[in-house]
Amino acid sequence: MIDFDTRLSKVVGDSAKKLEKAFGHRTVGDLLRHFPRRYIDLEHADSFDDLEPGQIVAFVATVLDVKKLSFRNNPRKFRVVVTLSDGSSTMEAVFFNQFAIAKTPVGSQQLLSGEVSVYQGRLQLASPQMRELPPGKTLADLGRGGTALPIYPAGSGLTSWDVERSVHLALDVVDTFPEPIPAQVRSERGLLDAPTAYEYIHRPRKRTDWVFAQTRLRFEEAFEVQAVFARRRLDTQQRRALPRPGRGDGIRVAFEERLPFTLTEGQAKVAAEIDQDLSAAHPMHRLLQGEVGSGKTIVALLAMLQVVDSGGQAALLAPTEVLATQHHRSIERMLGDLAKGGMLGGADEATRVRLLTGSMGAKARQQALLDIVSGEAGIVIGTHALLEETVQFADLGLVVIDEQHRFGVEQRSVLSDRAAAADGVSPHVLVMTATPIPRTIAMTVFGDLEVSTLRELPAGRQPIQTNVVPVAEQPAWLERAWQRVHEEVGRGRQAYVVVSRIGEAVADEDTPPPDDGEDEKRPTVGLVELAEALEQGPLAGLRLGRLHGRMPADEKDVVMSAFAAGDLDVLVATTVVEVGVDVPNATMMIVMDADRFGVSQLHQLRGRVGRGSEPGLCLLVTGSPAGTPARERLSAVAASTDGFELSRLDAELRREGDVLGARQSGVRSSLKLLSVVRDEQVIVSARDAAVATLASGDVPPDLEASIRRLEESERADYLERA
Repeated sequence: MIDFDTRLSKVVGDSAKKLEKAFGHRTVGDLLRHFPRRYIDLEHADSFDDLEPGQIVAFVATVLDVKKLSFRNNPRKFRVVVTLSDGSSTMEAVFFNQFAIAKTPVGSQQLLSGEVSVYQGRLQLASPQMRELPPGKTLADLGRGGTALPIYPAGSGLTSWDVERSVHLALDVVDTFPEPIPAQVRSERGLLDAPTAYEYIHRPRKRTDWVFAQTRLRFEEAFEVQAVFARRRLDTQQRRALPRPGRGDGIRVAFEERLPFTLTEGQAKVAAEIDQDLSAAHPMHRLLQGEVGSGKTIVALLAMLQVVDSGGQAALLAPTEVLATQHHRSIERMLGDLAKGGMLGGADEATRVRLLTGSMGAKARQQALLDIVSGEAGIVIGTHALLEETVQFADLGLVVIDEQHRFGVEQRSVLSDRAAAADGVSPHVLVMTATPIPRTIAMTVFGDLEVSTLRELPAGRQPIQTNVVPVAEQPAWLERAWQRVHEEVGRGRQAYVVVSRIGEAVADEDTPPPDDGEDEKRPTVGLVELAEALEQGPLAGLRLGRLHGRMPADEKDVVMSAFAAGDLDVLVATTVVEVGVDVPNATMMIVMDADRFGVSQLHQLRGRVGRGSEPGLCLLVTGSPAGTPARERLSAVAASTDGFELSRLDAELRREGDVLGARQSGVRSSLKLLSVVRDEQVIVSARDAAVATLASGDVPPDLEASIRRLEESERADYLERA
């Protein structure tokens, strides 16, 4: 029997090795889920007169001329220029280092598919796919009697037509197709069954065939992912947790009475939601997302104090030592003597706040571990070091994870699973992000969590003015930017200068990827070279500090402490200052090579200024020309301070895999047709269907297999990275 788990070599022979090398396909299912990226309308093929730059096209043309040209600076490399005619107009297709193309017969009819580009003011196709029509054959003959021809993603020596041949071989012999969608769900939504969907998407006879097939298979992808999250939510509800209702005369009440401000309406609402969750006998699993500076840390601290008042401990997990140290310092400052439990000078009702990071000295680490295991430390703040097996809690009641996108699902659950394994009781979990997430993405990436949102900013938060500094067109503006730094320092204020890399011109852990190909070749400035140039040039006489991810933890802490204390005027840093860093006296930020950063990341970065009594200024320095996508992104950031609006824009601009993130590789690899940005209604419908299906208890075996596949792929990715 041939099914989706059958090895490809059994079906397509020697082509299996090429398919695995090019795409990683090993099974029949892998190949049949390699869907066409577009279809050629055989009745209305593109003509040269209708082409535009950036357009993906397909057409039949006659070869008028073929030239093989060497490059003057490297004679061993060459390009082949093929001149084509559609009967009325001509254009060129260019191929690089492809010997076979040089033998293309003049006068032959060729089917071409590719992206239209511009070279020296003329339209051309660069390295398109090209297939010769047999003599006497027409475009319609390629459709096997239909009016639509699928074009597949190609690669590593395999053309669309090569993939098509293998797909047809598999379709002809496969005996069973997985059907994870129950018949009732398909009927209610008018969806095709699996065999018909795969036949229509790969061998459509007309346009409606592949449209209906894509609709069914797009829903299937959403349905499987939502089934994973529905299963996780059901598992969470069946777990046991100790209710942590707090008490009326505890540390939380004492802390709230001391607050020098009133919680915003949003903070009070979310705090009440969390309060209710913590009082339940099953574990809370909640995502708290909020605008930059919306006060998420206060809400999380109230939850931690409520757990401490109930006799438990709370752990705050941060992705970097800089952020963990910042949290530790700010929480101790906010609590005052309430953070000195068991110490002279502490309040009658107080707890102890401990920091645990991987770079701590042996003595400090040992003391922290003792305070954690004994229960002396009610609040523990740390990095991934908290996930080590040597860390044992006396009674872990709440896990707070800051900047959740830096952690995988497996990492989120390490502390919870360990606590549950010890006594069968799971802690409550609160994950936080300062990067607002569009609803569709939250449902697809964090569908196992309930979502709370903080939109309003606390009273007193100052506005941030953002401007683009286009150095290619206005080089004098950068000089003016450095003068503004002097002016801010002269007023007793401080400034950040953010760069995209540390030193050498290779990527490092602090380097964000370019957002589009246009930026990849543009030189960028490194932290080391820029800091030296500033110290000797435009910022001479000011006190400059340097901060990046490769510095030892104690050096990072010294630099951040000095900047927070006002002993440094300017901090030249990488994106380690992106989140959590709170220096109210910092009023200005200059982001160098701002086009190297994403929209949401820039919004995060500028949130480091304007946190005190003075308004903030953020200058985005770029060499990107006007009219390019990079400049449009920067202009969008400058035009809006609404993080939710910018998050939607960011999601629309980025590739789907980037939206989901590397940690969601299991989900990402399963999504071929579904767009988590655009397909909101599909995702909502699939979520409802998945919840109902799992609640019914009548789960199709193929859906169970899909759930296992997704869970295992995500777990494998985590283990590989660990």
